[in-house]
Amino acid sequence: MRSVVYWIHTWLGMIVAVPVLAWASSGLLYAWPNTIEGGSVANIEAAKVVISPAEAMARANQFAGRQLPTTALTLLMRDGKAVYQAIGGMGADSLLIDAGTGVVSKTPPAGPSTRYFRQAHFYFFAGSWQVPLLILFAALACASAVSGIYLNLKLWLKKRAVSQ
Repeated sequence: MRSVVYWIHTWLGMIVAVPVLAWASSGLLYAWPNTIEGGSVANIEAAKVVISPAEAMARANQFAGRQLPTTALTLLMRDGKAVYQAIGGMGADSLLIDAGTGVVSKTPPAGPSTRYFRQAHFYFFAGSWQVPLLILFAALACASAVSGIYLNLKLWLKKRAVSQ
């Protein structure tokens, strides 16, 4: 029985190690200032904010020509300007709305570091399989942890029995 659990634990560890490595490395990349676009923090100049959040969303919808599935509207400083970033879906697509003038523009394409961060950290590459894939890897990680605990308990109990 133990040899089967060792085998399962070893293979689960190798399978789970790949997405965990991608997730951890992308998180480390995000922790380094200015590596990811939007990674720097600047104080918002309140005097530059003329457009309300509701008006910003309305302008984004008008720009797109339809009602957008906006899941987040963030006010931030970008290139010295206060802008709203309207994010749709799981954060992959967004529009920038100048908080002073109301001019809407598409968010510029992300650089390689940001693309890697989004793909590896949030599994954007998986499309509609994103959530099932995250659940699968979480379940495999749990199975690996449980098998490791089982093996350690068996080893501890065996050592305890020998020492008595």
